[in-house]
Amino acid sequence: MADTAHRPEHRYGNRPTMKDVAAKAGVGLKTVSRVVNGEPGVTPDTERRVQEAIEVLGFRRNDSARVLRKGRTATVGLVLEDLADPFYGPLSRAVEEVARAHGALLINGSSAEDPDREQELALALCARRVDGLIVIPAGDDHRYLEPEIRAGVATVFVDRPAGRIDADAVLSDSFGGAREGTAHLIAHGHRRIGFVGDRPRIHTASERLRGYRAAMEDAGLPVREEWVSLGSTDPERVDAAVRGMLAAPEPVTALFAGNNRVTVTAVRALAGRARPVALVGFDDIELADLLGITVIAQDSAALGRTAAERLFRRLEGAGGAPERVVLGTTLLARGSGEVAPPAG
Repeated sequence: MADTAHRPEHRYGNRPTMKDVAAKAGVGLKTVSRVVNGEPGVTPDTERRVQEAIEVLGFRRNDSARVLRKGRTATVGLVLEDLADPFYGPLSRAVEEVARAHGALLINGSSAEDPDREQELALALCARRVDGLIVIPAGDDHRYLEPEIRAGVATVFVDRPAGRIDADAVLSDSFGGAREGTAHLIAHGHRRIGFVGDRPRIHTASERLRGYRAAMEDAGLPVREEWVSLGSTDPERVDAAVRGMLAAPEPVTALFAGNNRVTVTAVRALAGRARPVALVGFDDIELADLLGITVIAQDSAALGRTAAERLFRRLEGAGGAPERVVLGTTLLARGSGEVAPPAG
């Protein structure tokens, strides 16, 4: 029969306490507390007995009392749009690295682009006493966070600004990037350029459309209604929009894709066409360098790192009015945006 004399009894949902450790080690609660918290005043022999009891019982410190004493939990929350979106991987990792450097734990979750779910998740994190929040907003009204911010929860918005409240925000230059990408297509001879983007209520989508329109206006080019399509990034919707622009009596000769998901669908829609169509996408995508896809690249890791550093500065007492930081974008010319329009 296996020796179970030194195995802790499994009591799921009933974790060992300091009282259990004290009884096992034959010492008082104060002695256990000193050992657990690294305080002086315990002899080496007593500390050894307490540590052995901790190991046998599988004891883990409950930080709830420390939270009540210090008012800080050393945790921060991150509300993302979609955990599966490759754009958010480097962003989340950068936030986690900054949090770790400050001795804090990161808890994240996805709003799935649903404003109600965003609010539910953000408030659930606040209920668990996170010290701060980094939010990529799905909604456009964040007044629900005002009581939390007044209570001391530092809050920074990323990728899109907060709606109807003043709060720190770290953004990419969506307007400038889209303007540069569209101007790049114009410089390669295109005059009929289509724009396919996300839902118009989303800040980044509206800013990228504004950049596209500005570049067309700068060049003295018209923007026809049938050249612009905003809506869900669902592949069927995007595919239909692209094919519609290409099937028009005067088809577009180039496309500007408003984000990475639109770009992926556009690449598929354009694949195998005898007539070349130029393409520039906003956001880099996996294998874009091998496929020769020209993009306006954001540095999502820099977004996350900048937001997290700002959050911890606020937690460390930095005052002042909320600020908006805008990071630049980079045009990566790889071939698809340099395709000339058909002759004639």
